[in-house]
Amino acid sequence: MELGIFGRVALVTGASRGLGRAIALRLAQEGMNVAIVARDKSRLEDVAREIETHAVQALRIEADLSLPDAASMAVETVVEKLGGLNLLVNNAGATKRGDFLELTDADWSESFALKFFGYVRMARSAWPHLRRSRGAIVNIGGIGGRTGEAEFTIGGSVNAAIGLLTKALADRGVAEGVRVLAIHPGTFETERFARRVERYSKDHGVAAQDAVKGMLKEHRIARFGRPEELAALIAVIASDQVEFLQGAIIDLDGGQTRTV
Repeated sequence: MELGIFGRVALVTGASRGLGRAIALRLAQEGMNVAIVARDKSRLEDVAREIETHAVQALRIEADLSLPDAASMAVETVVEKLGGLNLLVNNAGATKRGDFLELTDADWSESFALKFFGYVRMARSAWPHLRRSRGAIVNIGGIGGRTGEAEFTIGGSVNAAIGLLTKALADRGVAEGVRVLAIHPGTFETERFARRVERYSKDHGVAAQDAVKGMLKEHRIARFGRPEELAALIAVIASDQVEFLQGAIIDLDGGQTRTV
């Protein structure tokens, strides 16, 4: 399907690995010029080289989005270097798991600073440019924002807040021509997934293959997601073909979330 996004500009945060990398590469494959933001300079350079194989522009921005001024710097650099902005994908930020009684104020503050407030600042900085281009914001949350879990109090709270932020910004976006959506991914086969399999294997005394089977059984799903699937969905969202999709929170999780 021809998506009609060739030549447009995307900014993807947390793009040095995992889901962010897959998103950036798929958008480049569809002909978008892509700015990638992360803290790891070496990995950013690797992803930029991959983007450039699709004959589009790649812009590397090394930044820590938990810092207050980083978002505005990143957005203004993109607009200056690439000439505008059509799509912002907020993807940066991991949150800490653990026993609620042992998680510290610093643990909570650090998680909200990068993932939640990073998204807030990026959206605020990008908004005037997206309003001009009638563009879109896609916020990557997580299904922990749908269903509470004892070991995921921080991440669940952050992702739930991202869902509400998405709805509120979409309400404004209706009047100003900016589409805002969120995707709550389930478990995807990334480097982080490999570490989870390793932990499960160690905790349960089973081989990696059996660990995967055990995790699938616990999640009650047939398989885990591939990063390319999330990336393909975002490429469609970036196009004008689903322009009526506004304010939606999409669970991309193989059916793991069973609540309404």
